[in-house]
Order: sequence, then C-alpha cells, then structure tokens
Amino acid sequence: MSWIAALAIVIGLVAAATVLGLIWRSNTGRVRAVHATDDHRAVIAPEDVGTSAEFGSGATLLQFSTEFCAPCRSTAVVLSELADQLPRVRHIDIDLTNQPELAGRFNILQTPTTFILDGSGTVQARIGGAPRREELRNRLDEILGSTNVRLN
Repeated sequence: MSWIAALAIVIGLVAAATVLGLIWRSNTGRVRAVHATDDHRAVIAPEDVGTSAEFGSGATLLQFSTEFCAPCRSTAVVLSELADQLPRVRHIDIDLTNQPELAGRFNILQTPTTFILDGSGTVQARIGGAPRREELRNRLDEILGSTNVRLN
C-alpha cells in the first residue's frame, strides 16, 4: 500500500469518527418523549427499582447512575435543585452498581440515564447523559400542567 492510500484511509477514519462523535454529542442530554407504543412506556413503582422513597405526586426524576460516574454527580445536583424548586416533584437516584439487573430491565446503556415519571409513575420521557436544564424544565412544566414564569 502506498503512503498516499494509507494517509487517505487515516483521514477518512478521523473524519468518520468526528462525524459520529458530533452526532452522539448532539443527542446526549436531550429529553426524548416516550410514546404509548414504546416498550419503555411503563408504570414504575418504588419497589420496582429497589427504593423505599416515595415518588412525587406530580412528577419524579428517576436517575440511574453508578458509583464511579462523574457526570452522575453533577446530574444529581441539577435534578435535586429542580425538584426542590417545583412542588410535587421528587428526585430519586438509583445506583446500578449493586443492582445491575435494573440496567437490563430498563434498557439503560449509559449513566446517567434519567426517566421522567408522571404522578402515576408512568414513564413520560427519557434522558441519556447529563440533562439539558431548559429542556428538562419545559418537559416538567408540560407534565405538571404548569405555566410558571421564569425570571432568568
């Protein structure tokens, strides 16, 4: 193989990796609605995820994380702050380190992954990666039927 062909292959691989990385990055943290026809549109109860904590009467931010996940810690801060600002919203963090079977059961491929549950525990949306605060707030407002005025 000539050096020109080798260089072309390397440049092609770098370009392909860059494009795939940009696509992945643009989708990470986005709130994805879960529709009634999706397999993941389930009703989740606290005992289904091994917690005794009560879910929120309006919405629950159910975060799945692991012990050694750095973005999980910052995600927990964002979700907790948002839950504290909104009445009837709870944040619950489930550590998959000692419960790996939950990852398979709920099709969790990365941490953090957050489910947004409505007041009945039905999964309304899913976020893979660290959430985008504004998208998350807008989705919660839809679920809660809120018309909160934000001063930012």
